[in-house]
Amino acid sequence: MGHGKLIKFAENETFRCLVQPDPARLLALKTDPHGPLVLADHPLKGNWNDEMFAKSQPLVVELGCGKGEYTIDLSRRNPDFNYIGVDIKGARLWKGAKEAETAALPNVAFLRTRVEFLPALFAPGEVSEIWLTFSDPQMKSPNSRLTSPVFLERYRTFLRPGGILHLKTDSRFLHEYSKAVAVQNGLTVLACTDDLYGEGRQAVLDSPLASITGRSAIDALFEVRTFYEKMFMAQGYKITYLCFTLDKEAPIQAPDFDEKYWRSAEGPRVFRPILTD
Repeated sequence: MGHGKLIKFAENETFRCLVQPDPARLLALKTDPHGPLVLADHPLKGNWNDEMFAKSQPLVVELGCGKGEYTIDLSRRNPDFNYIGVDIKGARLWKGAKEAETAALPNVAFLRTRVEFLPALFAPGEVSEIWLTFSDPQMKSPNSRLTSPVFLERYRTFLRPGGILHLKTDSRFLHEYSKAVAVQNGLTVLACTDDLYGEGRQAVLDSPLASITGRSAIDALFEVRTFYEKMFMAQGYKITYLCFTLDKEAPIQAPDFDEKYWRSAEGPRVFRPILTD
């Protein structure tokens, strides 16, 4: 491990806005290694607004937040919401947590953990919205996709009834799969486009999202671009957006989805990192 990472990890321990649960404690109730995941509740479960933020407000969680640029920007644009960025990589989270700590932002926090552990960290109905920004499409592993029935069922354990899920991605495969999941299960789609910055822009602007999530969140959708978003846009990939509500109580079913076709349509990805600040 590089010296730079060690310094970041050490500084992470000093940030009040960064929570790093011990996985061993969350898994303390698991007795059968082949059985279902049984988690021990974290002390913050049900207490995020009281313990972490200046005032009690709707909670918005970004999963796979990376360096936290989206979480930070949303928190600044929407002071009437509290934001939590989640990622497993401590070196990435350091940047967002450092900025939040330095600027003393009152409505932003970060959480270093696996998405699978979230039911131990959030109480039923505690979260209002979830953002997925440029998640791994997991083309060959359906149950690993963050919009799969497996994960949507997890989200329902802590998302308020009718809570909102946003997906912003460069992957047409993941976009189409997620849309198929929503349609298969009769979930209410609030906005959907396969070309956010092109032909689909006006449709999103005309959608009911502004009245639900706030106009500032809609502006951020177009104005805030993550590292990966900039990288893929520079390579000519279109950015897609999907927003739907988890407003059904029936078990989430897998969709009838032509994975072979959409894998072929998307083709292999080539990572060509761009210079950023």
